[in-house]
Amino acid sequence: MASVLLAHSYFIELDPKQHAKMRPYPPLNTLHAATVLRNDGYDVAVFDAMLAPDESAFAASLAQHRPEVVVLYEDNFNFLSKMCLTRMREAALAMIGMARAAGCRVAACGADVTDQASLYLAAGVEACLLGEGEHTMREVVARWLGPQPHQPLVDIAGLAVSHAGQPISTGQRSIERHPDVFGRPSRDLVDIEAYRTAWVQAHGTFSLNLVSTRGCPYSCNWCAKPIWGQRYSMRSAVEVADELIDMAHTYRPDHAWFADDIFGLRSDWLATFADRVQASGVRLPFTMQSRCDLMNEQAVDALARAGCHEVWLGAESGSQRILDAMDKEITVEQIRTARRRLGEHGVRACFFIQFGYPGETWADIEATVALVAELLPDDIGVSVSYPLPGTRFHEMVKLELDDQANWATSGDLTMMFEGTYPTDVYRELHLSVHDLLDLRRREAGLSRARHTMVPDVAMHEQHARVATRWAALRAREQSVRNPNPTRLRIPVLSVQD
Repeated sequence: MASVLLAHSYFIELDPKQHAKMRPYPPLNTLHAATVLRNDGYDVAVFDAMLAPDESAFAASLAQHRPEVVVLYEDNFNFLSKMCLTRMREAALAMIGMARAAGCRVAACGADVTDQASLYLAAGVEACLLGEGEHTMREVVARWLGPQPHQPLVDIAGLAVSHAGQPISTGQRSIERHPDVFGRPSRDLVDIEAYRTAWVQAHGTFSLNLVSTRGCPYSCNWCAKPIWGQRYSMRSAVEVADELIDMAHTYRPDHAWFADDIFGLRSDWLATFADRVQASGVRLPFTMQSRCDLMNEQAVDALARAGCHEVWLGAESGSQRILDAMDKEITVEQIRTARRRLGEHGVRACFFIQFGYPGETWADIEATVALVAELLPDDIGVSVSYPLPGTRFHEMVKLELDDQANWATSGDLTMMFEGTYPTDVYRELHLSVHDLLDLRRREAGLSRARHTMVPDVAMHEQHARVATRWAALRAREQSVRNPNPTRLRIPVLSVQD
């Protein structure tokens, strides 16, 4: 038996795009929460949905562990959890029902729980942990497993609970400024060898994840931040380096993924981290995310010294007008500089690209495509603007959102509002940009993008396909363009509320 069963509801099997990629990672934040409870003396088990077939597998975990308390603790470091996909919400609600039917007390934490607390309370959750949940979880579990298990929770900050039949908030809880106190994730509670097998079968290599920071201090107005808000807290550079070193020795991955929204905000932190890793003699290639304007010489040098293999940058657009509208606080020239500097240090530079932002025209799209063709990033991830609750972007378009306010899976790419073009144009654009980048890289004698979306064919065939695809896309663009999109309110975005 376990006193507490922790779980999450992201099943890669239920997300066709991610299942095809097959790059699964253990649920870091769930495992950090497990460490917190273990340190308080509780017997803890974890149901890891990532490699499970569907939510029905949770029933077997309940039967095996017979917990008194279930905490559905989503991996808040996983961007897929932060997308609040409806298929995973369905899984979460089903798991809550199973736990309640088994007689368990149920708490829940995650982006969707914070955004939609009333929905989860109605499904049977007794305590919705709002935002960063570890400290709140500790108090709730202590109450439920203590001498007064039925005492109301209204005196515990950071919750949404039902009181007198109505959902209420117990007040905001500040985030932890020193996240080292949470310890390292309890990786022993999940089947690491199952992850190794999945990776090796799909890619021939094995990657594991870790995290060094929480949150993001920047103000991109489409970026949802239900867990940490606009706060940013950093672990000790030495402690993070030591975890990377220990992980390399214990689990022998071929690669590491830093799941931070922004890894290494400060160049001095990166330098200390690199010094510690170098001194250990460990050389574990890793991938991380950052911003173009943070890629100064000291930062890039430290990343290269520490073994960084790949940096994903939020380039978003090749149009300065759109970048300014997004409140990205970067310039197109900074994108160019970051790509050049990383390349000079032998670090792969990859771009996140976003189409469909309010006010974007075909000229803006062409500017983005031209920048990709000019800089030849080592890989790209392409999406369309996705309005999530709590963002200024969502406030702009919320009157246009219909009953489908979230994507079902990560490959949905449905336009949720009235954009300049309909969904089919953006879906074709997504494929066309991948195809064009792949062709241009081949012409330059470079390797194919790791996430290439196009089949490997002879060069002349790809030339013909790219030409045909872009001619058809342009013809479609001219036939379906919204002549008076509400997105032309774009200047309003640069005015402070």
